[in-house]
Amino acid sequence: MIRPTRFFERAVSPGDQAPGLTFAVVVAGCYVLGWMVVDPSVVPSIAEPPALSAIVVVLLVVALVAPVGLHLTAAVATVSLLFASLEYGEGITFRERGGVSETVQVVAYASAPMALAGPPVPALRLACAIYAGLLLILGLRSVHATTTIRAVVAATPPALLGYGVGYRAVAAARTLLAG
Repeated sequence: MIRPTRFFERAVSPGDQAPGLTFAVVVAGCYVLGWMVVDPSVVPSIAEPPALSAIVVVLLVVALVAPVGLHLTAAVATVSLLFASLEYGEGITFRERGGVSETVQVVAYASAPMALAGPPVPALRLACAIYAGLLLILGLRSVHATTTIRAVVAATPPALLGYGVGYRAVAAARTLLAG
């Protein structure tokens, strides 16, 4: 993504989660395929031959894990946005922001770098997750018309959950820190 802010302004539309969901499924599929191709030992022995097990894993990821993971991460992002949009003045109010479907799309599109994070190379996974986190911040700031600080506050929990835990960037960081 060369101009991510412009991309988020043009690609995200209210009430249409399907393109974002499709994108997230493709990203997750690329991630798991990259992981299994580079390290075949991660494929569980569900069936014989091992290629059948790999196919089952990919189908589970694209049909179940990716959609559930996207919507769980987007739900965390939505709650985080609520907290980040609190204002204190003459009482507690919320700033205007985009809808839930727009948040789902931002979370999905921001995950683009994770398509390259499949190979179990800790530095690669961490770099992809950091870039995805930055894209999430830019996307939330742009789509929800908020400040950078509020976008950072809103993006941190879903980025840690989605990219850190879901795409194993936290494990990669621990591996790098352990030496």
